[in-house]
Amino acid sequence: MQHLDIAGLKRVAQNIESANGLPNAFYTSDEAFQAERQKVFREGWFGIGFGQDVPNPGDAKPIDILGLPLLLLRDKDGQVRVFQNVCRHRGMTLVSEPTNVGSFIVCPYHAWCYGLDGGLRGTPHVGGPGVNRHPSIEREGLGLLEVRSHTWLDTVFVNPSGTAPDFEEHAAALFGHWSEFKDQPIFPGGADSQFSLEVQSNWKLPVENYCESYHLPWVHPGLNSYSRLEDHYHIMEPGAFSGQGTLVYDPKLDDSGRAFPSFNGLSEKWNSAAEYIALYPNVLMGVHRDHVYSIILEPVSPERTIERISISYASEDAVGADYADLRARNTALWKEVFQEDVFAVEGMQRGRHAPGFDGGRFSPVMDAPTHCFHHWLASRFVG
Repeated sequence: MQHLDIAGLKRVAQNIESANGLPNAFYTSDEAFQAERQKVFREGWFGIGFGQDVPNPGDAKPIDILGLPLLLLRDKDGQVRVFQNVCRHRGMTLVSEPTNVGSFIVCPYHAWCYGLDGGLRGTPHVGGPGVNRHPSIEREGLGLLEVRSHTWLDTVFVNPSGTAPDFEEHAAALFGHWSEFKDQPIFPGGADSQFSLEVQSNWKLPVENYCESYHLPWVHPGLNSYSRLEDHYHIMEPGAFSGQGTLVYDPKLDDSGRAFPSFNGLSEKWNSAAEYIALYPNVLMGVHRDHVYSIILEPVSPERTIERISISYASEDAVGADYADLRARNTALWKEVFQEDVFAVEGMQRGRHAPGFDGGRFSPVMDAPTHCFHHWLASRFVG
């Protein structure tokens, strides 16, 4: 961190009328990327995957993110858990591809065996041929290392350091803002409701783009035709999240007027409103009267990011065969919208190599949600 542009970060933290955006190095340099890995991600909560990645007990999915080898697992009680994907014997990777492990995770190297709760269950030949125990190998203390995790709206968050406040505290402001959705049962759409995009940009640029509606008329002309720029409003909670909302959500997925069932008990606001929020640092979420989605941004390198999108619905009926055609159209609609953003974030990434670019300026009227995100990130380093 000793070479980071602290003066530039302090300019970011000024009020929006005089602030600059983040310095170029925060989009292009490996030093900044590594500093963010620790200060922005590992010390806090961030998204890594979805509950529907592991729908059944025994389902396991390896996730390598920001240098962390993790294992997403559904245990025998149906709870989603996250462990380090590492055998406690010699550090071997336990699971190399998505699979159902049955009742036990078996290391492919020396066959040490772990239960779905992470406990060490078997150590074959550890005391010599045919001797499966040794007094120095105390199984009680050699279970898999569990990573602190929390699942909300089917999105799995982790806090690798274990030092952050509880997730309930971390997301308290968003829980309050979206109180009508907080405890709603949701139903993941399945394979037809997930897709990924790879973008040649730093992970922060998709966040910045998602937060604001300023770009709608030029980047999303189709969306803007029924949800215009003037129909949108800002959403900001300094230090936690920011985004935008629309007052006229009403996509036409079927000419006959068919629609997905809505969540129960929503206020009248949600008859026509929808909201899109970035929960810092890397989860972009959208809520509607009939479905929700999350986008997890996986930072691969300073200039490469994978976006993983998953859509869930308000009722079990909506994920059945009768609605398969509508789900496909809804997925296609969102995929088109998110693909339209790719040229913008990749163009901004190329621009961050311009030596004279000072981070840019913010429109005090239109860019406040993006500045809110910049201010939060700068505060991770300059207080």
